This record gives sequence, C-alpha cells and structure tokens, in this order.
Amino acid sequence: MRDLVDIHFPEAQQIRLVLDNLNTHSPAALYDAFPPDEARRILRKLDFHYTPKHGSWLNMAEIEIAILSRQCLKQRIATLDQLQRVVQWWSSQRNALQAKINWCFDVSNARTKLARLYPSLDTIVALH
Repeated sequence: MRDLVDIHFPEAQQIRLVLDNLNTHSPAALYDAFPPDEARRILRKLDFHYTPKHGSWLNMAEIEIAILSRQCLKQRIATLDQLQRVVQWWSSQRNALQAKINWCFDVSNARTKLARLYPSLDTIVALH
C-alpha cells in the first residue's frame, strides 16, 4: 500500500482499492505493518471498497481469470509489454467468439442455497 501511495500514484488525492474480504485487507493491517503515524499517512489516500462475500458475479470473474490462466498464461512471458500483448490478443479472441460462461446458479438455486440469508414469510408475519 505504501508503494501505491508513494511510488505508483504519488500525485493522486485518493486511491480507490477494490479488495476481497480477507482479514489482511483492512486499514488495521497497515497499523500492524507500520508505526501509527506512517499508517495514518498512507490511509489518508486510500478508499477501501470490498467485494460482496456472496457475489455470483465474482464467481464469474474468477472463472474467466482461471480460463485466462489456463489458455494464455501457462507460457513464459518475459516482459510486461509482451504480457499486455498476449492478454489483449486472448481477450480479443474471446470477444470475437462471443465466449460465454454457462452460469447455472438461477433463482431456484439461490432460494435454496441462500435461504438462511433471507427471512421466511412466516418470520416476516410473526414480526408484525
């Protein structure tokens, strides 16, 4: 995080970070890594945004990254420029083929698997 603030984006007023919910991805982790004054200085520029814990779109993104890894990144790629060209070519090919993820998690599955996250009709009636 210090490199983001000091080296990569020193002129930025604020840096928005999109992170998963891993316990080390928090402002408190900076206080574990740095003295309080340094942690506060770094945190002033950071704006934390966390991905949903149960986001199906996140699963689709992970599937796409896994496909990229299997189809494109198994080879040795010597430079960042070469990596950018290879990933751009792969992405263009996927888009040209209109590749899709066959997502099978529908409303019926959601109601079954996520029932604990939503109140039942009986619970709602009992509350009123």
